[in-house]
Amino acid sequence: MNETYKVVIIGGGPGGYLAALRAGSLGLKTAVVEKDTLGGVCLNHGCIPTKVLTHGAAMYRRLKTADEFGFIISDLKFDYPVLQKKKQAVVSELVEHIDELMANKNVEVFYGEAFAESANRVVIKKSGEEDKVLETENVILATGSDEIYPPTPGIDLPGIITSKEALALEKLPETMAVIGGGVIALEMASIFIGLGVKVTIVHRSERLLRRMDLEMVRRLTTYLRKSGLEIMMNSPIEVIEKEEGGYKLTVNTRKGQEIVKAESLLLAVGRKASFGGQDLDSLGVQYEKAGIKVNSKMETSVPGIYAVGDATLPNYFLAHTAYHQGIVAAENIAGIEAHFDGTAVPSCLFTDPELSCVGLSEEEAKEKGLENIKTGKFPFSANGKAATQAESEGAVKIITAGENDKIVGVHILGPHASDLIQEGTAAIAKGLTAKDMAEMIHPHPTLCESVWEAAMGIDKAALHLTRR
Repeated sequence: MNETYKVVIIGGGPGGYLAALRAGSLGLKTAVVEKDTLGGVCLNHGCIPTKVLTHGAAMYRRLKTADEFGFIISDLKFDYPVLQKKKQAVVSELVEHIDELMANKNVEVFYGEAFAESANRVVIKKSGEEDKVLETENVILATGSDEIYPPTPGIDLPGIITSKEALALEKLPETMAVIGGGVIALEMASIFIGLGVKVTIVHRSERLLRRMDLEMVRRLTTYLRKSGLEIMMNSPIEVIEKEEGGYKLTVNTRKGQEIVKAESLLLAVGRKASFGGQDLDSLGVQYEKAGIKVNSKMETSVPGIYAVGDATLPNYFLAHTAYHQGIVAAENIAGIEAHFDGTAVPSCLFTDPELSCVGLSEEEAKEKGLENIKTGKFPFSANGKAATQAESEGAVKIITAGENDKIVGVHILGPHASDLIQEGTAAIAKGLTAKDMAEMIHPHPTLCESVWEAAMGIDKAALHLTRR
């Protein structure tokens, strides 16, 4: 007779493995089933390897201007395969660490494709092996997301890569075209521009990063173009053709039809929810094409079946939301009252410079009809720490609303924006006002003083800013 688990988790990505670790730490008999490698896309083909290459590209860029600080580098060379080895070493180390954590929390890990037949039965299929059945009291679906392939003629030509293959390139191309205008497209473009590749972004929409504040996106676009990135917006692709030495894109622009040629072609238009082959209809789980419906406890419409991460509605496609959703699901299974609150979810774009945000953009605040909307801004060019690091690009923008100037949005473009945004996350999560933030003592000299000055700027009182 098979032993019964308290919970079986399908998918070992951020949402799945965090759910497993939390369930294990609570003493629940837990199993996780992964079809590939623990850590999912994020650890193996996304967040982590991307940041290794991002750091390498940023370091390369800064070494080129090291003479500002007295370093004379007369023959700077770059060995791309060495950077690739570093990336793989970091990924391997972190995957091994997750394996150790699973063992430490007494979580059993199975490999293969898992299918939930009910809230109490999961079948694991693995090529060349007999099916394995896991009896359980609960199931968590953490099936992640897949790349989106637009219906563009020629998009299925051999050799066209996604971010997964781009991160594993053994040799840098001389030229690259990137299809898309979201987070993945811009991060990939920023990496390869930093490593010396001539990159062109081809985007069908009139703006980049549609979920972020338009003013900050325009600022970022200016910096990226200065770094050498060519950006074509309002430019739908008519057809993609393979030719000697690369690809030819026929693009419709405002000026008419244009041709873009590139040695490498990267598809990065976004991701969509994946249900991992689960028969949600037969399970009775309510869903839409965009994702599985869940409540704040991460429960689906079927008792005993939970869902977390990219496969759920609303779509965040962020590893850190999956983390928290996995924890919430595990705690509810353990009998602990827990809820996921998506009102203060930070988003980070690891371009150079970085762009991060939490809460509402200025456009969203206006669309919602909020009253007494104010903005406070402070540029890093007026920040002492930024000057010492020669990283003065960008600014902090804080949006408030209501009589008390409650903070409803924080947007940061500049050095370490992904770290600085957490102050904004805390402010929105706790309902702080601009006055609350302005009265907090911020250490000097630090980049976070720009957040403080932006908060002061709500009442036109930023002190280190010259006004004309």
